[in-house]
Amino acid sequence: MTANDDISTTALKALRVLEAVAASSHPVSLSDVAQALSLDKSTTYRMLNTLAGAGYVVRDDASKRYSLSYKVVMLSRNLLAENETSRLSRQVLEELTAATGETVYLNVLDGFQTVVIQKVKGSQLVAVDFQIGDRSELHSTSIGKALLAFQDVRFIEEVIAAGLPKRASNTITDPHTFRQEMQRIRSQGYAIDNREFSDNMRCIAAPIFEHGGRVRIGISISGPDTRFTLDKLEELKDPLLKAAWSLSERLGGTPWK
Repeated sequence: MTANDDISTTALKALRVLEAVAASSHPVSLSDVAQALSLDKSTTYRMLNTLAGAGYVVRDDASKRYSLSYKVVMLSRNLLAENETSRLSRQVLEELTAATGETVYLNVLDGFQTVVIQKVKGSQLVAVDFQIGDRSELHSTSIGKALLAFQDVRFIEEVIAAGLPKRASNTITDPHTFRQEMQRIRSQGYAIDNREFSDNMRCIAAPIFEHGGRVRIGISISGPDTRFTLDKLEELKDPLLKAAWSLSERLGGTPWK
């Protein structure tokens, strides 16, 4: 028996269909979902009907389009519930926003990606606006690199082996150069994205150290490259690191210094 024998391909298709419905800001048709996932319409129809029967998707009889139901919220309520960690994180993010005027994000490591789980909006009118739940790759973002650099070397090598696709003009795609980048981040305690995720954006991020040295969350600040120059990132470095150290200490970890 192989590892794939333990996986239900039907369940995976249903989850992909659910994700496709969730990815749209408006109700989608059967054809929309089938085309997006390269599935035949009969399979897509069965998956949508199954999800509707379970209460996770609703179908408008007039338009025959599908959208998420609020039952989906139930799945994440414990994950996103207010707890001591989220309360302390929010407090630190608000302090950082007050100090910089920038929108700041708390991100969590989730497999080979990071996910935005908290956000405090700044006062800047020209900004990059990520949303709660947005995902990013590890190799091409400041927060991805900041979290990845402090993981076990075997996990870093898995990410490298999976490929380092070029996302923007400065994305690091060479494994040797990327390993050097990981070493640099471990040495300095923060990471920058210098037009690596988008040619129109720069970012800076720092990891949070929890009890036992665990690193699974981090703080990031992103902005348009017209305003977020390399000098601007240097200005943001000290308040960002101060916030990361503060939250690390509040969570029982030993901050990088």
